[in-house]
Amino acid sequence: MPFPQLTVHRHDRRNRVLITLAGEIDLESAPLVSISLERCRHDGIRIVDVDLTSVTFCDCSGLNVFLDAAQKTTAAGGTLRLHHPPPTLGRLLDLTGCGFLLLGPPPGHLAPPIGDVPAPTAESPPHRPVPLDSILSGDTR
Repeated sequence: MPFPQLTVHRHDRRNRVLITLAGEIDLESAPLVSISLERCRHDGIRIVDVDLTSVTFCDCSGLNVFLDAAQKTTAAGGTLRLHHPPPTLGRLLDLTGCGFLLLGPPPGHLAPPIGDVPAPTAESPPHRPVPLDSILSGDTR
């Protein structure tokens, strides 16, 4: 019997959860990620942080799972954020232009006043990593 190529750990803290993934996310393992994130929504969790520090590979099937889960979580009044994506996922996010949906706004970003439309930029600034213990404690300064 082959070893699982992906492990999932869930750490609940009130209405927030940290999902820690380790291994590879591909067509075979993406359903496990999807089920784990769906379970969070089913349990009423509205803030989902996904730690990808130990993920060595993520293809477009993983990206699709994250985008679907983020859309469903947002529709339920919550947020889903990815932290420390591996280079393969970072490249997919850059190519598709959907990083802002999963990584959140860049540091220092302020929402424009209602009616203002920001000028397009050629390149978005890199995202500042936030320590995961800060996320769980609620201190993301």
